[in-house]
Amino acid sequence: MSVRKIMTACGSGIGSSLMVRMNVQKILTAMGRDDIEVFNSTTSDAQPGAADIFVVGKDLENFVSGLDNVITLDNIVSRPELEEKLKALFDELGEEYNK
Repeated sequence: MSVRKIMTACGSGIGSSLMVRMNVQKILTAMGRDDIEVFNSTTSDAQPGAADIFVVGKDLENFVSGLDNVITLDNIVSRPELEEKLKALFDELGEEYNK
């Protein structure tokens, strides 16, 4: 699988998902992955095929429970947690990045 799109999602699609999207973009840049589109939206838009990876806060994990490649954050403002979980998923998927 080749990761090309990452969706960050929240209830309204403009608050916490935007903040998480900006953090994902910073982490991907540091990982040398500028080839991945990152966008934010609502959990209702989180459907199979909408993205290769979905990122949500723990409070919304039940909205994306049927999807593959979901990163659930215990603390949506923690960049270290996000980076750790993103790298772990990339490793699992066999994706290349600067370590």
